[in-house]
Amino acid sequence: MHSSDRDRVVLAALVFAVLFSQLLLYPGVATLVETLGADAATSAFAATSLDASMWFLVAEFAAYVAFVGLWGLASDATGRRTPFIVVGAFGGALSYATLAAVPAIGTVPFEGVLLLRVGQGAMTIGAFSLTMTMLMDLEGGHGRNMGAAGIAIGLGAALGAPIGGQLTAVDPVAPLLVAAGLLVCVGTLVTLVEDRIPDERRSISALADGIRRRPTLSIPYAFGFVDRLTAGFFALVGTLYFQETFGLDARMTGLLLACFFAPFALLQYPMGALSDRIGRTVPIVVGSVCYGGGILLVGASPSVATAAVAMAGVGVLGALVAPATMALVTDLADENERGVAMAGFNLAGSLGFLGGFLVGGTVAGTYGYDLAFVVVGGLEIAIAVVTVPAFLRLSLEPTDRFRSEDRGDA
Repeated sequence: MHSSDRDRVVLAALVFAVLFSQLLLYPGVATLVETLGADAATSAFAATSLDASMWFLVAEFAAYVAFVGLWGLASDATGRRTPFIVVGAFGGALSYATLAAVPAIGTVPFEGVLLLRVGQGAMTIGAFSLTMTMLMDLEGGHGRNMGAAGIAIGLGAALGAPIGGQLTAVDPVAPLLVAAGLLVCVGTLVTLVEDRIPDERRSISALADGIRRRPTLSIPYAFGFVDRLTAGFFALVGTLYFQETFGLDARMTGLLLACFFAPFALLQYPMGALSDRIGRTVPIVVGSVCYGGGILLVGASPSVATAAVAMAGVGVLGALVAPATMALVTDLADENERGVAMAGFNLAGSLGFLGGFLVGGTVAGTYGYDLAFVVVGGLEIAIAVVTVPAFLRLSLEPTDRFRSEDRGDA
């Protein structure tokens, strides 16, 4: 096996571990926040179970937004990835373990829990974003590299949700302890991978200027924002919707979420390779329109069986869109600005997750689940329609560069 192929597998496994640890918490989030001390009588952030769950998830992604750019700038400016990933992984592990200890301490207010969650998010996003950037640094085709990242993300989410539900049934803090252990493994194993960051170092101001000179990056950023918004919507609102509408427990909710994440994960790599051959336009634009329509079908499903089928269809379409969008970031970014470029993509994605939690939670709580599904599905369709002229101007079709990378990988 070529060293870059081996490293692609290892790095994808590390991305998987980070996402898997994150998704472990989602199916049982309502039970977890109650165990961690969410109480309407003592905290304004816990007026209802939905509010407490929403703010617990928002705290992590607010930290993602605040810190992801700093990790990317630091990595590109110093010409190193590995040391920052180690720090982020071990810092995230410590934060997860501290959260797990809160019920035993018994005197930590829910606001303190949210601050711990912010610290955990600030550390974890460094490990996640820079591990993805190390995949960007590999040879072999941008679609393939980002397909490997995508299959890792999808598998982490697909397995994290149902296994998290099982762990919650055993002990509400069990997902936190497993997450801590996984991040320790990430911080250890990443040292075995060659750091292929380009040798040229640049100042932080030069890096920022380089990104500003590439406004076309706003296209994949916009799609990353909306795609992650839908993921955040399903993680919070979708979870509660399935439980309230169909009377599912955490275990069954995790399995229903897996109907989306399983095809989403398994098809990422072949879909990413496909985008290397046919270009990014069709997978991103057409895929997003169909993806939004699939979300509307999920909200209209009258039974668990039809919801499961609709979720599987949405997963297939998501697998078409996601790797092509991430590969587009690599296509457009200078090789010496990849850390910042991927940080920008993950910043947009984190804002999308926040939007999914806040917009989805607010609309669902105020106007009901039906309108929430319409809003989120409609946004996915709208972003595809609005950006068609931009894609036509870019003419992002197969290029000799993509074909030569494909041949080099054969």
